Amino acid sequence: MTSSFFHLAFHVRDLDVARRFYGSVLGCAEGRSTDTWVDFDLFGHQLSLHLGEPFATTLTGRVGDHWVPMPHFGLVLALPDWQAMAQRLQNAEVNFVLPPQVRFEGQPGEQWTLFFLDPFGNPIEIKGFRNLDGVFQT
Repeated sequence: MTSSFFHLAFHVRDLDVARRFYGSVLGCAEGRSTDTWVDFDLFGHQLSLHLGEPFATTLTGRVGDHWVPMPHFGLVLALPDWQAMAQRLQNAEVNFVLPPQVRFEGQPGEQWTLFFLDPFGNPIEIKGFRNLDGVFQT
């Protein structure tokens, strides 16, 4: 199996605001850019933010007792990296849709999760696992 990573492109309304949020708050390194888009390295994945109107979302994703924004994207991190990101977001006073918490505790797929919105309303979920081999456990 070869190494691969995803590319995701979506809209933001202001590239300077996006640079501050994705660069300073999330800690993503900036890549190439033009006057209409900017790339970021999101933990080894290519995130391309283009000027435009963000996609519409609704709280229609039911996970356990919670409703989460759909559609959304996110990251799966090793638990220490997740804990560092959760602290980073709390330090930046990001408003959480779903605050940092553990779900499926003691079950296959036990995970830590949090949801928040970027400054344009794009929903992001970040999950943490003790062992990344558990991501697809049933």
